Amino acid sequence: MADVTVHVIDDDPAVRDSLGFLLETADLHPRLHESAIAFLEVLPEVQAGCVVTDVRMPEMTGLELVRRLKASNFRLPIIMITGHADVPLAVEAMKAGVADFIEKPFDDDAFLSAVRMALSAGEKDRHGAAEAADISARIASLSGREREVLEGLVAGHANKVIAFDLGISPRTVEIYRANVMTKMKAASLSELVRLAMIAERA
Repeated sequence: MADVTVHVIDDDPAVRDSLGFLLETADLHPRLHESAIAFLEVLPEVQAGCVVTDVRMPEMTGLELVRRLKASNFRLPIIMITGHADVPLAVEAMKAGVADFIEKPFDDDAFLSAVRMALSAGEKDRHGAAEAADISARIASLSGREREVLEGLVAGHANKVIAFDLGISPRTVEIYRANVMTKMKAASLSELVRLAMIAERA
């Protein structure tokens, strides 16, 4: 996870710097932002990693930031730092898609553990998204007829049924089926169905 960044968003310079120092001592790569607005300005540069944000900030709160990010299909895990009085807000943020929230004052080890879990979850999601994009590209390479045969196979139809539905011979369906298996890089029908389902969920 050498290329990942932990984005820390907090309007308090002392908190920002102490969290940055803590992350560096744990061999993690922090990038500090003084506000939600400042983070949104560099959003196009943000790739792998996770976000740690305070709840109460001027201009835009942590909760408003979360909603803005989720609306833009932002995929990185978000951890929210909250004071005792902010717990109801943090629960609301969890419902909005936050991965975790940490109550102040928090233990350094607990904070680092939450960050590592978020980074691990983000890495899995990144690999999943890359796999889905690859499978979608394979599906896009299919001809219209091959795609129709794929849909029939995923629906659990036998070659004869697909042939009847498409008005072609079972032998022709077999040829299309072989082409679909090759283009989708599927070794078996069960793998083909799994690939199609991953692409559908993406």
